[in-house]
Amino acid sequence: MNDSGIALAGLTRRFSIADPASLVVVHDELDLPVGLVRVKRGGGTAGHNGLKSAEQYLGSLEFVRVRIGIGKPPGRMPGADYVLRRPSAAESELLAVAVERAAEAVELIFASGLEAAMGLVNAGG
Repeated sequence: MNDSGIALAGLTRRFSIADPASLVVVHDELDLPVGLVRVKRGGGTAGHNGLKSAEQYLGSLEFVRVRIGIGKPPGRMPGADYVLRRPSAAESELLAVAVERAAEAVELIFASGLEAAMGLVNAGG
């Protein structure tokens, strides 16, 4: 996952996608509570290695993001250890719903546009 930019670069070449802004990237997000889904365009990497890789290979972070909250690590647990650990049963249930919601968000982006998707998803609707 930390080298996801390689796959993105390959896809953009294969499908002749010149503008990274036309991509939708779904990723985990430490800064959102577990199970929360949010949509936005652009932004920084916030230390996310997969996003750093995407920026390296695409030369831009101006793609659309569907962010799936995984919450913050407890105490002083390193972020990498937290991300790679097995989620609890309760977290797994929340994440399963969030993945479905994220898939719906992607469909909504393509069907109704980014603004409409952001309005519905980010409002919790």
